[in-house]
Amino acid sequence: MNKIEIPLGKTKLLLGIGGSLLFIVAGYFLFTTLAYKQTILNPSFVKAAGVAGILFFGATGIYGIRKLFDKSIGLIIDENGIFDNTNASSIGLIKWSDITGIEVKQVQSTRFLLVYAINPEDYMNKAKGIKRKLMVANNKFYGTPLSITSNTLKCSFDELENLIRQNLKGKS
Repeated sequence: MNKIEIPLGKTKLLLGIGGSLLFIVAGYFLFTTLAYKQTILNPSFVKAAGVAGILFFGATGIYGIRKLFDKSIGLIIDENGIFDNTNASSIGLIKWSDITGIEVKQVQSTRFLLVYAINPEDYMNKAKGIKRKLMVANNKFYGTPLSITSNTLKCSFDELENLIRQNLKGKS
């Protein structure tokens, strides 16, 4: 099997960072301006929404900046499996022998691959801190802690899905 390396997409990361900054500004506007104007919403709710937006998009912006300077390859497919470095809950190597199936899911306009494993707990146990919390949440919502996205990769989602499906089929 040939080793396939897909680099991180710096343009996609810059767009994501820009989007985060816009939402941080919107959150700040909600918190400081709109909360004091006459609205049909409770001012406390508007302030809370502003703070939540600032915190969430601040975190995604910081993650995007860190990824922008990450010299690692985004995704590697080789004879061992899939080495995933695409998102905040990526755990590294997912062995072919552990994979029982994959499924496409979509939240809003974002598509991602769910990777089902024989022992998902093994992957969650490797993770620490926020990464572990994200994996536990993924496992609770989707039945697997492992997900792969093309949002940070220099390829389309369809290309990513086809590459993984073809290589998984070759390992069956």
